[in-house]
Amino acid sequence: MAAKAEPATSHCDDASRSWFPGRHHVVFEAENLQEIPHGSVYYADAKEEILGECETVWKQMKECQSKLKFLETETVPKSSAKFSLSIMCMKALTAEYNQWQKRSPEMFSTNPDILLSLGKKELQKVKDDLDSVLSAVQSKNKNLEEDLKREQQWYEEQKQLIDTLSRTQEEAKKQVEQVSNKSSLNTRAFNEQKKKILQLKIYKKKLLTALGEFLEEHFPSPEKGGSAEKKNSQEEPVVQLKPLQDILEILVDKSVSTPHEPYVPIDDSFWPPYLELLLRHGIAQRHPENPDRIRLEAFHE
Repeated sequence: MAAKAEPATSHCDDASRSWFPGRHHVVFEAENLQEIPHGSVYYADAKEEILGECETVWKQMKECQSKLKFLETETVPKSSAKFSLSIMCMKALTAEYNQWQKRSPEMFSTNPDILLSLGKKELQKVKDDLDSVLSAVQSKNKNLEEDLKREQQWYEEQKQLIDTLSRTQEEAKKQVEQVSNKSSLNTRAFNEQKKKILQLKIYKKKLLTALGEFLEEHFPSPEKGGSAEKKNSQEEPVVQLKPLQDILEILVDKSVSTPHEPYVPIDDSFWPPYLELLLRHGIAQRHPENPDRIRLEAFHE
């Protein structure tokens, strides 16, 4: 059983009213009429003109609504009623859109006071928009200035840090050069000292060789028959007597190794004639408290 669809105008009336050009025309002119000063010469004429236009537009609205209200409705199945209503509403809005596209701009009124009021209102709106933009731009500029100050301060700090690091690097470089020069000088001096020590060692070896040859030639080792033996113990082994060269080496080594205690104890290996020779010629001297200990004479003091 087919259901009777609701008139398309019931769903599209609100949209038609809201997009109806006459409605905005009336409201806008009524608002601008309030802004015209009452003392103006054209106030009464403007009021009458606007009221007349309002009446005309209102009659047109009534006629359009009446036509839309009494249009014949189509009978559609109940299952597709909502879809059909949507299609009809879309057709109505499309027709209205096409009318708006064909419509050319119209002057609301030729009254100079209304046009002046409209111009003032538009200019005030533009001024308010520009004030808002100016305020936003000023705020943004202020923020940018603060950011710029912070960046400049950071730049100055980084510049000072770089200068400090550069000075430190230069000082460290100079110190490295000085140390390198000192190291070079020290190396040169060390090599010279090493060379001198080597020369002294060679000279010492020559002296010791010459001294050994001289002592071996003029002061040979004591004969075994002249070696001392301990009294009342003939079975004990004979003590090996030291030659004069060995005695001198012992005295020299003791003086060098322990200069604070240069005395050497005398035992049976020291041949008495050689001891007497060293003591008589001032090469060695006895301990002032213990005659059994001798030392090399301190020739360097």
